[in-house]
Amino acid sequence: MSREILLLVDALAREKNVEREVVFGALESALASAMKKRFKEEADIRVTIDRDTGEHEGYRRWLVVPDDAGLQEPDQQELYSDAQEIVPGIEVGEYIEEPLEPEEFGRIGAQAAKQAILQKIRDAEREQVLNDFLERGETIVSGSVKRMDKGDAIIETGKIEARLPRSEMIPKENIRVGDRVRAWVLKVDHAARGQQVFLSRTAPEFIRQLFENEVPEIEQGLLEIKAAARDPGVRAKIAVIAYDKRIDPIGTCVGMRGSRVTAVRNELGGEQVDIVLWAEDPAEFVIGALAPANVESIVVDEDKHAMDVVVDAENLPKAIGARGQNVRLASELTGWQINIMTPEESQNRQEEERSAVRQTFISKLDVDEEVADILIDEGFTGLEEIAYVPMQELLEIEAFDEDTINELRTRARNALLTEAIAHEEVAQTVAQDLREVEGITPEIIARLAENQVLTLDDLAELATDELSEMTGLPSEAASEMIMRARAHWFDDEA
Repeated sequence: MSREILLLVDALAREKNVEREVVFGALESALASAMKKRFKEEADIRVTIDRDTGEHEGYRRWLVVPDDAGLQEPDQQELYSDAQEIVPGIEVGEYIEEPLEPEEFGRIGAQAAKQAILQKIRDAEREQVLNDFLERGETIVSGSVKRMDKGDAIIETGKIEARLPRSEMIPKENIRVGDRVRAWVLKVDHAARGQQVFLSRTAPEFIRQLFENEVPEIEQGLLEIKAAARDPGVRAKIAVIAYDKRIDPIGTCVGMRGSRVTAVRNELGGEQVDIVLWAEDPAEFVIGALAPANVESIVVDEDKHAMDVVVDAENLPKAIGARGQNVRLASELTGWQINIMTPEESQNRQEEERSAVRQTFISKLDVDEEVADILIDEGFTGLEEIAYVPMQELLEIEAFDEDTINELRTRARNALLTEAIAHEEVAQTVAQDLREVEGITPEIIARLAENQVLTLDDLAELATDELSEMTGLPSEAASEMIMRARAHWFDDEA
């Protein structure tokens, strides 16, 4: 019997080209399953096979759990106090084991045992093939479509079967069985049944990798694609920078007579590609990203991570693009929210903002319109600036003497103090755990309270656009804050 086990292990290890340890593990599982059938209850069985002799031993075991935890699985657990009486000195987390009579291999049913072993080996083989694939570090794979599965394409690439979901195919492309397909490795899911490698032809990383394959200067480190954004199958934008001043980054990516960019476009079903220069200055980068439109002026709002971009009537359609495509891609490429407006719209917004600031100064500082306009013309946009900027800056305003300046500073500080007290009173109506969410400021708390958002769940149930509208937060920051508020939902489920 013992010799038969060793011979079976060696034969299967050679046949399937896997480690003997994998076969031993599979056989131990098969023997444990057989022994488990002796019990009506759900017993926990452990089997060990001596790697040299082939002799096997089986044990039924019980996990030692704390007394206060109670027995969640009575057939497989023992309370700590009871376990101490059985095995003095045993600790929580250890096992009490009871030897079992060896199982005759013939009683298991050789076929059932072999099936269990082969399944383990198949799993090990698949894991080894997957590990070999991952070690190669491939980011783009090429293969033929083996079959279609519910709209997804199953791609055979070497020994790996990868899945290209319908959602990751370029719209309108018609992939059929037998077609050769290239795609970017989107993710590897070790827990998935069936295909574990998932591909994408729509991800921005795909176009970046295609250019890296076509442009040797990128691999040489002379050129880098800093960002990419796509409307798959229609249009894309990539931002490039050259680290060698002798290289024209855009011309290098385009290639001789457009050969390089054409090769990429052909792979992407004719997708139009705009190549723009990356710039460290965000405003300069946005201006480049909006090409082919020409920009008249740009106003950067660091707090909202947004830019107001002014273009004339002639450039307005170019800046926005068909169905907002150009501005959307430029926004994705740069990471900034871009608001396109005409000079008239810009002028109207500036007047609205000026009017709002003027009204604040008039009401909070108890001054007339003339004094408020002087402050605005000197660049002051809020009470904090008047209250806390260095005295010397205020003294440079020719229209005011020192007494007037001191009075304005005092009124500004008093107004801020009054607002702070009011905010604190409002904050007391807001739940403590909501106030502790990362990124929450007193101003945000006040705005949430005004909109009856008083608990963590109230915040968690908001949509991103709702929170942005209430607080003035950029969409990305609002989304992150909502996800932080929802974290306790998932903790509770766990």
